[in-house]
Amino acid sequence: MFKKIALILGVLILLLGAFIGWAIVRPLHQLARDISPSSAAEDYALQSDESFETPEPVPWEEKPFNPLKNAYWGELHVHTVESMDAVLFGTTATVEDAYRFARGEPLRSPGGELMQLSRPLDFVAVTDHAEGFGLRTRCEEADLSLFEKANCWLMKTPGWTTAFFLLQRSTRQATETDPTQPAGLYRNRPRSRRQREDIPICSGGEGGPGRCLEDSQSDWARYIELADQHYEPGVFTTFAAYEFSPTLDRAGKHHRNVIFNGDQLPDHAISSFDVDNALGLWRGLEENCSEECDFLTIPHNMNKGWGLFYSRHTWDGDTYEEDDWRVRMRREPLAEMYQVKGASECALGVGATDEECAFEQVLSPCEVGQEAGCAFQSSFARQGLKVGMQLDQELGFNPLAFGFIAATDGHNSNPGDAEEWDFPGKVGAASSPALRRLRTRPDMEPHNQILTDHGSGGLAAVWAEENTREAIFSGMKRREAYATSGPRILLRFFAGWGFDPSIVEDRNPVEIATQGGVPMGGVLKPEDDQTESPTFFAWAAADWMSAPLQRIQVVKGWIDGEGATHEEVQDVICAGGLSVDPITHRCPDNGASVDLASCQPLSDNGAEQLMVAWRDENFNPRQGAFYYLRALQNPTCRWSTYDALRLGREPDPRVPATIRERAWSSPIWIDPPA
Repeated sequence: MFKKIALILGVLILLLGAFIGWAIVRPLHQLARDISPSSAAEDYALQSDESFETPEPVPWEEKPFNPLKNAYWGELHVHTVESMDAVLFGTTATVEDAYRFARGEPLRSPGGELMQLSRPLDFVAVTDHAEGFGLRTRCEEADLSLFEKANCWLMKTPGWTTAFFLLQRSTRQATETDPTQPAGLYRNRPRSRRQREDIPICSGGEGGPGRCLEDSQSDWARYIELADQHYEPGVFTTFAAYEFSPTLDRAGKHHRNVIFNGDQLPDHAISSFDVDNALGLWRGLEENCSEECDFLTIPHNMNKGWGLFYSRHTWDGDTYEEDDWRVRMRREPLAEMYQVKGASECALGVGATDEECAFEQVLSPCEVGQEAGCAFQSSFARQGLKVGMQLDQELGFNPLAFGFIAATDGHNSNPGDAEEWDFPGKVGAASSPALRRLRTRPDMEPHNQILTDHGSGGLAAVWAEENTREAIFSGMKRREAYATSGPRILLRFFAGWGFDPSIVEDRNPVEIATQGGVPMGGVLKPEDDQTESPTFFAWAAADWMSAPLQRIQVVKGWIDGEGATHEEVQDVICAGGLSVDPITHRCPDNGASVDLASCQPLSDNGAEQLMVAWRDENFNPRQGAFYYLRALQNPTCRWSTYDALRLGREPDPRVPATIRERAWSSPIWIDPPA
């Protein structure tokens, strides 16, 4: 009798083990294989990098001092092996590698692909996560306990460790909706941050959390030293920087990059282990950054902030007071409104109606009760600018008057690698080589798939007199900066009453606009007797390595006397001699297209440059308003189409085969008399 019971139990245990192996171990093993650097060579052998033409890299070009300012190209958001989420996906390249890459040297991705910029960058900030500083320092020591050795292995070993993390995260993503909550509004609630002692490697051993804090400070000192070593005024500018990366439900973001300038920087990189919210970050930095020190912060992925960024609340449940808004106004002059994880300018169906708001969107508008995983009303830059005007009416100042930049958020030590044909993915061997970028997983939501969730990222451009820390940092602080989706489109934007539309006939229009108005990022204050519109001067030049320009658009937002905000988008100049339709305010399609078999253009329609002086027929000097430009290129191939060519397959129909690359200027604001 007992033998039969034992036999039955034995069979059940074997069946249970087989089920666990089939249901858990097998998918874990497959996922580990799909993202492991050790198997990347096998996948890389399936692609041909000779499937299409790419431009030859060109050397660095000197830009002499220019009182009317030069455009300097840079990256203010990139990660190296020092970030935990980079090393776990197979990244081995260092901070030093990132600086060399930015200056034009080639580098191999963790998946084996060659990465190289078509042109060197002018400036860069390496922004590894401050929360990871010092956590692996003690892993190099010989007398570790078994517990510490196990944690070090987990923090340094890609493959199975990473696969387990991804599967665990996907199971945490399902949350019940609350039908009493309206759609698209941020759900404010108390939250508590992680403590340093909650991290396994910091919870025990000699020194505990205190030792981890010391290790973090040692790491940060090394970052400052490396930035100083690689800084070459007039040639290549580096900024000491890091990312402040608190967690948010369902892989949401309310992160900020912290960029420093000066000779006496703080000895500690404040992280989410130290403070509860962004207010704590700004105030803590102000206490420790004075005299020969300055800083600014740049938020990113507002689109995945679940409505927090432009709400009136902090992450941990407090509400902004007037002094809180003032510190934000002092310290956050820019927003990263485009990067690998999508566009944060605007979203169709979420307070915006113009068709270009569909560009690289990864989320659908929220439904009733959703708290995460959708597009919120207060998650996009354009909406944030509107909230700023409302706050201006209430407080007498605008704490959300911010400019635009773009970045990559690459985790491969490859700053500025935003060109569609050279996109190696964001996260090490999980997104390289091409086969892995195009692979989708049924157990993950669309907004977490590389194919549908990731663009190639963008670049930051700053107008400054020279390539030095002081000049570029000053340009960022005054918001004379702009964003592109990757191409190096030149874009200038001025407004003023000191020049008129005849400026386009002058040989030196930028000089006239500089003397008679304000540049992007500036504020115009109408006089009490002002009635006519200022002249808005826009100039754009195409990137000669990309495609011709198709049009320039003006995006206007304004606020009425009742506090309601409005927006309007209109084309102001078309390429090829075409005219803006007076009814739709849109340029006709110029017929430009792309051969998807080679990614070569099928026509030469478009313009190498566009210039226009425009006045707003509906200008009201008593209404607060903002204006910014969008310069649009002809269509070109999306990165996923280039990858399809590499693999000899048709482009995936779930994403557009082509995109319309673009540049976004920082706004110019109209601040009416009180």
